[in-house]
Amino acid sequence: MIKRVKTKKIYVANVAIGGDAPISVQSMTYSKTKDIKATIEQIKRLHFAGCDIVRVAVVDKEDAKALKNIKKSISMPLVADIHFNYKLALIAAEVVDCIRINPGNIGSKQKVKEVVKAAKERDIPIRIGINCGSLEKEFENRFGQSAKGMVQSALYNIKYLEDLDFTNIKISLKASDVLRTVEAYRTLRKLTEYPFHVGVTEAGTLFHSTIKSSIAIGSLLIDGIGDTLRVSITGELEKEIEVAKAILKDSGAIKEGVNIISCPTCGRIEADLIKAVDEITQKTKHIKAPLDISVMGCVVNALGEAKSADVAIAYGKNSGLVIKKGEVVAKLKEDQLVERFLKEVNETAKEIEDARG
Repeated sequence: MIKRVKTKKIYVANVAIGGDAPISVQSMTYSKTKDIKATIEQIKRLHFAGCDIVRVAVVDKEDAKALKNIKKSISMPLVADIHFNYKLALIAAEVVDCIRINPGNIGSKQKVKEVVKAAKERDIPIRIGINCGSLEKEFENRFGQSAKGMVQSALYNIKYLEDLDFTNIKISLKASDVLRTVEAYRTLRKLTEYPFHVGVTEAGTLFHSTIKSSIAIGSLLIDGIGDTLRVSITGELEKEIEVAKAILKDSGAIKEGVNIISCPTCGRIEADLIKAVDEITQKTKHIKAPLDISVMGCVVNALGEAKSADVAIAYGKNSGLVIKKGEVVAKLKEDQLVERFLKEVNETAKEIEDARG
């Protein structure tokens, strides 16, 4: 497991962020928030996908007024995303569990002060959401759209909120590329103890966002940086959660679910490995226990990988081995291997869960 940087713990409703709390996964609806039915439906989809916190766009007064009915119909913590119009934040603060503002476009200090006052009255946090593409002019003019500009903006706005005796804060520093995003978070991490919401903004399609987010978020998590995250994808909501969970697992930030080790396709493969791995992937999605399983298509690396896997298949010519904890438990024909393998996987997962209590 990675060693996380110690940060201040805050709460978005019942979800703890920072400190020793698990790293939470967030997403955002794409419906018009004023369309209450559609927004609730999307939030429920995110809930069943495993999302921890949901954010909605509040563009106008109708959106802000819709928040009350939305909040009554969901169980997930609700964050209002506010740009330009601080008065919408004042309405939202009466209902939601967190306010996200972008200091680069929210307006004067007095407007921010009003938002802070509203958040204080309900004891809800504010996310200072710094975006590289919408820095305050004073920072963009001095530093350009750079990581340094984002860090300086964050420090300025943190101090302003602290001067108002407000420390219920989390911070994000997002650019649309990996390098500026990672540089900004790494730089600011040394300068403040507030929890970080990490992610790459405007990251693109499923393919492009998966690559960018995996590099950026994964690098930060390995450094111990990140208390909550969002993978921003131009696409379906559930994919954001799926990719986020995979990044958390494969970076070592969490130990949960099945890790499938399978060899690349090559001329030595003795079976239809692609079909086998696809079937195993689908039939092990439900498993929450941390489990390493290996599906290898020939003998070259199969036995070596099996030694470190909880359960393994080692394919040979028309047959193969099922191996558990390094011990061969079955030698079967090729068409019988996956069924027996899955039986062993499910039994091992149950043993792990039982041991956990």
